[in-house]
Amino acid sequence: MRLTSELWVKALVRRVFGDGRFAVVERQGSAEAGAIFIRIRGRNGLESLLAPAPQSHFDSAKPSDRSFELRLDCSESADIDALLEREKKFDPDFWVVEIETDEPQHYISIMPA
Repeated sequence: MRLTSELWVKALVRRVFGDGRFAVVERQGSAEAGAIFIRIRGRNGLESLLAPAPQSHFDSAKPSDRSFELRLDCSESADIDALLEREKKFDPDFWVVEIETDEPQHYISIMPA
């Protein structure tokens, strides 16, 4: 059974705060099945964006957990804003969780791929 998007996001935010870092839900999507994007803001002002992995990443079996791909790495905020605006036109029910950290690679590496 797959967790709802809302529960998964709440667990992520709690985990980030448990690590002594800061996270906020920047955009709330569909509680049951909204796509989740994770915006990782480094202290140097650059950002990375994790996005749901495309279906081509899976074999014939549907995964029970969420998978992510690194869509943008060490990018300017405006580039990520533009990508999320394009996503909004395609699917307005998505979530954005922003994590602020001094170790962006930590969160990039722990997300399932």
